[in-house]
Amino acid sequence: MPNHWLLKSEPFKYSWDDLIRDGETIWDGVRNHRAANNLRAMKVGDRCFYYHSNKGLEIVGIAKVSEAGMIDPTDPEGKWPTVKIKPVEPFANFVTLKAIKAKRDDAAVLAALDALTAAAENNSGNLLDLSIQAVRLRATVGEVSDALEKVYGRHRADTQKVTGVYAAA
Repeated sequence: MPNHWLLKSEPFKYSWDDLIRDGETIWDGVRNHRAANNLRAMKVGDRCFYYHSNKGLEIVGIAKVSEAGMIDPTDPEGKWPTVKIKPVEPFANFVTLKAIKAKRDDAAVLAALDALTAAAENNSGNLLDLSIQAVRLRATVGEVSDALEKVYGRHRADTQKVTGVYAAA
């Protein structure tokens, strides 16, 4: 079963109409580590909501991954991933994220987040499964993180200077 992703594009840079015109494109220029991890996880056939950001703020169509595991050709160091996508179908009625969020049951989301926090506190239950349940109820990733931070706190990187590693023994 294919995964589903959200691809964001500013319509004045590369719009859904541009993708339709081109028939396929390389999703290049991504320089965000979280987004890069998602690009690495994408497989051929995965579906993507195509979201116009900054202007429009709406999902305008569905695309699919046509080639995965590529290196971004615009990256001179060759470390950033990319995929190729093709359009599948446009939306007749565009869907805003505001409308999606408005349709969520806040009481159910809160109950799911409380269950996640309780499971973390009691060291019981499958935290991943509970997180997925909360997201399916339209909890945000930030809300899930906040629920877990109540128990585990926020990770703080500890930088240390290490010397003598390459010294002769």
